[in-house]
Amino acid sequence: MPIFMPCNSARLRLPLPVDAQGMGTSPTLKRALQSGRMRALLCWVGAWFIRLVWHSGRWTVRGGDGPERFWRDGKPFILCFWHGRLLMMPYCWTSKAPINMLISHHRDGQIIARTVGHFGIATLGGSTSHGGSAALRDMLKALKAGEYVGVTPDGPHGPRMRASAGIVNLAKLAGIPILPATFSASRRRLLGSWDRFVLVWPFTRGVIAWGEPISVARDADDGALEEARLKVENSLNTLSREADLLCGQAPVEPEP
Repeated sequence: MPIFMPCNSARLRLPLPVDAQGMGTSPTLKRALQSGRMRALLCWVGAWFIRLVWHSGRWTVRGGDGPERFWRDGKPFILCFWHGRLLMMPYCWTSKAPINMLISHHRDGQIIARTVGHFGIATLGGSTSHGGSAALRDMLKALKAGEYVGVTPDGPHGPRMRASAGIVNLAKLAGIPILPATFSASRRRLLGSWDRFVLVWPFTRGVIAWGEPISVARDADDGALEEARLKVENSLNTLSREADLLCGQAPVEPEP
């Protein structure tokens, strides 16, 4: 969802929404999802599956002191994680602080919205065709109110594990830092989707990893924004690689 806004004569590309289209939905499932009741049932089952994976597994958290400091002090931040690491991210959020995920208006995106809604996560909608400017306003409004925002900087269509400029532009406009996060697990399957979506099995050993905060100055020029974008991308890739290795998995590689 590239959104363009004029600011100091620069065109700022804002964050992309989460969307489920990369998860390899079969034609049969797509037909079933045309039913509102079927979508509601799928979201309910999906939420309970995530709960089963979490509560049946042995999970550790690395770098959790970072977000804890923000939560304790009531300071907002922008949570970012790769699209392929979406499944277990509801359990990275151990705080009762309100968080809003940027989600596509597309039907598949709304499936994700309803699924994470079972965990008390609110969603903001936006797309290239409509809702983009409104989503930007809603994100800035939420951050200004002391709430938190989550985005996938490579979603909804990739390239995989390559950060768009949107997230650093949002951080610049809001004056709010970015906190990268990821997860991995010893029992998993990588789907054949563009994002190599990580599907985790129950009774696994897993890790949730947080990175260091990344700040973007309000007066950052194009060079500083690119430096920050690369820092976000490299931080997420390093975190994901380390988490995979800790769980005995071959790291998922970014798209060339």
